[in-house]
Amino acid sequence: MPLLDPGSGALRPQADAGHRPASDRVPDSMAGGTPEPLRGELVRLLGEEKVLWKVSDLVRYASDASPYRFMPQVVVQAGTVEDVSAVLSYARRNGRNVVFRAAGTSLNGQAQGEDILVDVRRHWSGVEVLGEDGARARIRPGTTVVRANAALAPYGRLIGPDPASAIACTVGGVVANNASGMTAGTTRNSYRTVASLTLVLPSGTVVDTGSPDADAELAEAEPALCEGLLALKSDIESDPDLVARIRAKYELKNTNGYRLDAFLDGDSPVSILRGLAVGSEGTLGFISDIVFDTLPLHRRTSTGLLFFPSLAAAATAVPRFNEAGAMSVELMDGNTLRASVSVAGVPDDWAQLPKATAALLVEFRAPDEAAQNAMESAAAEVLEELQLVAPVPSVTNAFTRDPGTIGFYWKARKAFVSAVGGSRPAGTTLITEDFAVPPSRLAEACEALLELQQRHGFDAAVAGHAAHGNLHFLLAFDAAEESDVARYAAFMDEFCKLTVERFDGSLKAEHATGRNIAPFLELEWGERATALMWRIKETVDPDGVLAPRVLLDRDPKAHLRGLKAIPRVEAVADPCIECGFCEPTCPSGDLTTTPRQRIVLRREMMRQAPASPVNESLLESYGYDAVDTCAGDSTCALACPVGIDTGAMMKDFRHRRHSPREERNAARAARHFAKVERSARLALAAAGRLRRRVMPRHGDRFLASLTGAARKAVRPDLVPEWLPQLPAAAAKRLPATDRASAAAVYYPACVNRIFGEPDGHEGPSLPQSMVIVSARAGRPVWIPEDVVGTCCATIWHSKGYEAGNTLMANCIVEAAWRWTDGGELPLVVDASSCTLGLGEEVVPYLTPANRKLHEQLRVVDSVVWAAEELLPRLTIERRSGSAVLHPTCSQQHLGDTRQLRAVAEACAEEVVVPVDARCCGFAGDRGMLHKELTVSATGREAAEVLSREFDVHLSANRMCEVGMDLATQGRGYRSVLLELERATRPA
Repeated sequence: MPLLDPGSGALRPQADAGHRPASDRVPDSMAGGTPEPLRGELVRLLGEEKVLWKVSDLVRYASDASPYRFMPQVVVQAGTVEDVSAVLSYARRNGRNVVFRAAGTSLNGQAQGEDILVDVRRHWSGVEVLGEDGARARIRPGTTVVRANAALAPYGRLIGPDPASAIACTVGGVVANNASGMTAGTTRNSYRTVASLTLVLPSGTVVDTGSPDADAELAEAEPALCEGLLALKSDIESDPDLVARIRAKYELKNTNGYRLDAFLDGDSPVSILRGLAVGSEGTLGFISDIVFDTLPLHRRTSTGLLFFPSLAAAATAVPRFNEAGAMSVELMDGNTLRASVSVAGVPDDWAQLPKATAALLVEFRAPDEAAQNAMESAAAEVLEELQLVAPVPSVTNAFTRDPGTIGFYWKARKAFVSAVGGSRPAGTTLITEDFAVPPSRLAEACEALLELQQRHGFDAAVAGHAAHGNLHFLLAFDAAEESDVARYAAFMDEFCKLTVERFDGSLKAEHATGRNIAPFLELEWGERATALMWRIKETVDPDGVLAPRVLLDRDPKAHLRGLKAIPRVEAVADPCIECGFCEPTCPSGDLTTTPRQRIVLRREMMRQAPASPVNESLLESYGYDAVDTCAGDSTCALACPVGIDTGAMMKDFRHRRHSPREERNAARAARHFAKVERSARLALAAAGRLRRRVMPRHGDRFLASLTGAARKAVRPDLVPEWLPQLPAAAAKRLPATDRASAAAVYYPACVNRIFGEPDGHEGPSLPQSMVIVSARAGRPVWIPEDVVGTCCATIWHSKGYEAGNTLMANCIVEAAWRWTDGGELPLVVDASSCTLGLGEEVVPYLTPANRKLHEQLRVVDSVVWAAEELLPRLTIERRSGSAVLHPTCSQQHLGDTRQLRAVAEACAEEVVVPVDARCCGFAGDRGMLHKELTVSATGREAAEVLSREFDVHLSANRMCEVGMDLATQGRGYRSVLLELERATRPA
């Protein structure tokens, strides 16, 4: 079903506003998606579910974090090594080529292809810790760096690479690009810390470089390859000057070209392949798993953010901190600091810093307090000799051990690309480049770079891993304007010559060669070394199947091909640079689309003519793929460094889709919500009776068929589906309470007034438990008599019903102000999503007068109330053995997950938060409208929960608990407050 009535044109470019189709739009010939026979042949080879062929699929995979955009002909979601081998064999037989893509966070087009694109993110995650001490770990390539380190943290270990995009980038991409990051340098990167890997060669041969028989097996399967690799090794080692040059080049961070030192460090074809695969950018094979030598996780951290009057002054201080033992020294120039105000928590006055200002983020990590004290003393000695400027208050407190402050510092630093990119002029393309120079020449390189940027008309930003002489800079230009592209090309020519000829530096320090630097490879390495790299490619991939033009390209203008124009879209999404940080948090990422892909698809719509065949196809898919299956949880905004809320954009699209009649009906429901609430409770009660008495064996099946028929007759996005996990109806009456002695007003959310507790629950209901446990702690609560028929407005907000949302938002604020005597008492809410709704989401819809009332309210989540007001006054009488905890997305927004864990830990001996916990996708009733969303969103978390037995399953939002029950085969998730009441019940 189309997203909107085609006649309304709400999401189409407006021809009467001067819109012209873009030159880089997807051609009309692709409106039908993947052409035959390619589509049919791959479906027969792999199965329909593994082949994505719609034009919307191809468009959403055509962009990544780079400035390039290339349309694949087809996307394959490979699930096994056998799938990969089959695709490679097919490509070799049919003269086609293959590019592998995982997270799509690479910055130079390495994850883009123009033929067969193989997605190796979805089915390729997992960590196996090897040995009791965690000294090694086998990690699958689709695992994010954050996920890998979370699995290693209990062992006090981590992997060496730590790129700024760790929240999103995958280990396979990190190894394939030899990405390093803030602390890795040249000693902790993938090349130095990968113990072994499994490589699927272009021929389909699988090589486990950690196997003791690997060389014998490879010699039998690929004799020509082994002979070619040993011949290359002999040629290199016979040239002493070349050997010396190779060794010198890797004293700096360098990811430009193939690792020629693999031939010096490896003594057999397999060991050479292990080294070559690192940094090969998917051009030599597919890395299907990696065994890392892990490193100690030094938990004692001291960090300082130091401001200097100039970039040169900051750069000059870097060697001093290196000598003092700093683990990382990160540089940020004035433009970076000023742009960082878009990052939540960064002080507004950073925007007023002089442009010349620069900062160093310096961090020391130690295994124990004695070492930490010694490092801080060494740092203090360095500080005494430096000329620092505000906002560093004094040398004595320049370094902090506070985790919250340290986390904020790193959040500001890691947001470099997205924050600066987000502040670029609308419609411009962003280029991110990195290079390295000897650390002793860092200040000189900074000055030269700034002068070069100014001369070419770029007001760019500079940041980088200064401890290793590694600088990053950003350039913004309009890729649709020939003059802007020419200006960019002139800059790149001069920049590359400057880096190589003046500093003998690395043109790519950690982002890998990519399409942007491939034409300049010979400039850095020279003719002989570059020729050897071409021989490597021809030896390992003689048919040229893998990633053509990604690392090697003889076209001197190749870096100007495929630059993507950025058409304007909705204001909320316009700053997006398509970095992909949002994707791991998205509940629909493995089902339909991610936030980045929703924006990418919108941009393609704006490239098109209003009624082009491509636009018609995109609009038809967008309704379900983007709008209907968006949970609207807005965790994407938390992950996005500049807070882009794609969930809000989807809610706006839902609003645009509504007819005037639907809006009126929604507003009518808000006005008469007491009747709606009563009807819903009666319907649940009737369903419960049907299941228990009338049709005990087939009740669920009958109810599902009944709602299914209604969904077909009306619309699946309007009529909920019956789920067996739905609880019985709540009690008709709320507990009796006394206003006079109350320490807080208790607001039972409508969801807890409609839905009861999970099947099998014995004891008081949630409202009863809340009243009991508060009284038990000497902090009694009062429930207003007229609470029935009120709502926090989240129901209307999430569905995009603006009139109903506005009506209910104002009603509830007026009521809350009256209940709390103008904010004298806190308002305690027993569902985290409703706490968020009442505390924050209602504000934009309030009248000016009610906005002032809202400012006086103190809205407190019940879990926070329990942790901070009740727990200190309660006695724990009994504890469960183990509890698994599901933090809700609303609590992430509210910052309440710490209190949730505190209450759970009071009630259970062991509390486990699954490593893969994220939004359950139930989103109020969206899990009943599209249960496949919840099933997909919770898949990994559910597998972790089901892998062992827990005594209790806890959360803090009734519908999230229903969603987790759906995911975990009815494990009986319930509110942590129910468990608190049980744990503190007198013996």
